[in-house]
Amino acid sequence: MSVGNCPGESAAQKYTAFSNSKAVASIHWGINPPPVNCKAVLEGRGFTPIFLMKKIVEVLANREELIDRSLGIVLSKIHSAIAERGVCTIAAAGGSTPEPLYKALCAQDLPWDKIHVFWGDERYVPPEHPDSNQKMARLAWLDRVNIPASNIHPMPTGAGDPAPDASAYQIELQQFFKVSDGEFPAFDIILLGIGDDAHTASLFPGTAALQVRDALVTVGNKDGQPRITFTVPLINRARCVIFMVAGASKQPALAQIFAPAADEMTYPARLVQPFGELWWLLDAAAGSSVK
Repeated sequence: MSVGNCPGESAAQKYTAFSNSKAVASIHWGINPPPVNCKAVLEGRGFTPIFLMKKIVEVLANREELIDRSLGIVLSKIHSAIAERGVCTIAAAGGSTPEPLYKALCAQDLPWDKIHVFWGDERYVPPEHPDSNQKMARLAWLDRVNIPASNIHPMPTGAGDPAPDASAYQIELQQFFKVSDGEFPAFDIILLGIGDDAHTASLFPGTAALQVRDALVTVGNKDGQPRITFTVPLINRARCVIFMVAGASKQPALAQIFAPAADEMTYPARLVQPFGELWWLLDAAAGSSVK
């Protein structure tokens, strides 16, 4: 069965469709996914796309090993991206778990002029605010290495309204990656975590942001507090997504994320199914019940 005029179809290695209670399509794009997300095309034809990815789940003994393993993967992806494309694009995560990773990156001898850092989400606060994801990453990492200022791409939070700031960041992404409306660029690395409620980035359970499929960036909401966040299709276009998860409090969320079936609107991290590699790196406290 052919996808018809779906951009990038010639790159597809496999396409199958079968029926049960709902038509399902399965696509394997190989090493390089198509430049335009075909999800909308498939949905318009009554199919729910499931993109076959390389999923790896590892449970590490403690947080230190979690950070060491994360560092090794990130360094490998940085070097391969620069070797293949001359540049590496990273979307940083907030929260306490990745902070030691950022500090570890400071000790690495890397071609910082070839690395561009973005953020997958941001609290709608000024950049100097203690809750700012940008501030944490700068203090732990970016202010301590010789990376050009032009290679740092924080989410704007100064318009007084998150909607125009989300639109401005989308335009920045489109200009940097040279993509048009309706196209989703491929980040080399997207770092993510999860909350106890199974949210990831600023994609919170039951919120409108989970359903956005026609934008790169949108407004998230946590208990009435606005955020700016990557959308699901942008995250899923990545070459490599790395979840870093620590702590026993994450066990109930992980049980639902890894369950054969669960509501994606209730457990948003289930929506992350990238074209490329999907790494779940868990410390023993978080991953002791993962099978």
